[in-house]
Amino acid sequence: MEQNKASAPVPPTKRVRCIVKLGGAAITCKNKLETIDEENLTEVSSQLRQALIPNSDSAKILGMDWSKRPGQSEPPSFVDEFSDQPVADSESFIVVHGAGSFGHFQASKSGVHKGGLSRPLVKAGFVATRISRVFLPSECLHSHVMTEADISMVIKAIDAGFIPVLHGDAVLDTLQECTILSGDVIIRHLAAELKPEFVVFLTDVLGVYDRPPVEPGAVLIREIAVREDGSWSVVKPRLEDTSKPVEFTVAAHDTTGGMVTKITEAAMIAKLGIDVYITKAGTDHSVKALSGILKGSIPDDWLGTAIRYMS
Repeated sequence: MEQNKASAPVPPTKRVRCIVKLGGAAITCKNKLETIDEENLTEVSSQLRQALIPNSDSAKILGMDWSKRPGQSEPPSFVDEFSDQPVADSESFIVVHGAGSFGHFQASKSGVHKGGLSRPLVKAGFVATRISRVFLPSECLHSHVMTEADISMVIKAIDAGFIPVLHGDAVLDTLQECTILSGDVIIRHLAAELKPEFVVFLTDVLGVYDRPPVEPGAVLIREIAVREDGSWSVVKPRLEDTSKPVEFTVAAHDTTGGMVTKITEAAMIAKLGIDVYITKAGTDHSVKALSGILKGSIPDDWLGTAIRYMS
């Protein structure tokens, strides 16, 4: 008897409008062990909520986190407030967040990203990395579902009206026993399967520069064109020295490749015909990117990097 073949996941009934990457450096203090950037996270959360429910009054959106907070004697009690609330018509978004200072230090010190789970230090680092990421709050959205690989669960979450929130982590690997699965890689996989209208990377800088942005004279790259073979080139602005490759800065403890991985994955997404926008989190520029208005012509006053397929 012929065995049943695994069927591809059924696409969600509602098209995914956007996949958003919250960079770890944007929502945490990346150089301080396990430290949240509260101000940035609050602002980004507000902007995401408005992008998810564009016609809503943010002041009237009821929170779904009923957890007891530090210093509170009792958990909040406002369940009755939901009884007469209409169901909000929200956009279909997926959020993938970086870990920043939660997990990167542990992974870097132990070499988890290089594999070798049989070595005591790597095994200890694998556990420490996963423990650290558990303590990174995913409270920026009104509801969330977390998964690591099974895309069908993401689809079910979308159809149920949830906003899936995922993140990279230390994972088991068939080739080198263990490694770090980057959130950027997760986004590329989701984009290939779910074909969102666009993808937004929110970082701690305005976009991609021709050299590390801390260097004098660094130029913000406004647009990158991706070719059929996956190669890419800068089309705006025209750089004076086109023979010099674009340089990237990667923090010493960043085990996921930093901007290098981000550009590589973004180019692969753009090759699918999906526009990618990279800009600074918590700014007017990120509001525009999340709203989808950049799908046409990009305003001159928008600061960020657009990565698009060039036929």
